[in-house]
Amino acid sequence: MLYEKFGEFDSAGEINLLAENLFNEGDMESILTLSRENGIPEEYAQMYIDGETEELTDASTAAIGKIEVEEADLGAKDIIYTDWISYIKAECMGNEKMAKAVRTKEKSLKGCIGAILKWAFAHQQPVDKEILQAAGVKASRVTLGMPDKAVANKLIREYYA
Repeated sequence: MLYEKFGEFDSAGEINLLAENLFNEGDMESILTLSRENGIPEEYAQMYIDGETEELTDASTAAIGKIEVEEADLGAKDIIYTDWISYIKAECMGNEKMAKAVRTKEKSLKGCIGAILKWAFAHQQPVDKEILQAAGVKASRVTLGMPDKAVANKLIREYYA
């Protein structure tokens, strides 16, 4: 289950506030749990506990952590999702507005993939019979509507905007 102990946070600021309260209570184990639940690397948590950083996370790290937790829950391996997820992470690293949007409770990786799938269903095209034959597909009619990289990236940005 996602966010089992502490629940989902809407921002890096909310995570940092709880981390500060836990630190002030001397509950370092809960800071580690908070980090794990939110995909924040354990070494960042340890640096925070050791007083090497003033905050547990920033907007980019919190957003990427959320995506990684949701990605693990999704369980998708070796399919197009991984390309989309890589794009989201890259955007979060270079775009604080995107990172903040990704971290919000209203947005999720499954919702983003759903938006792309909605587009894909609306843009299906018949697959050429020679392609079906080459693939060993016996069906008389197959359609496909997967967006190219540019369209998928646009849909991702629009979903999180």
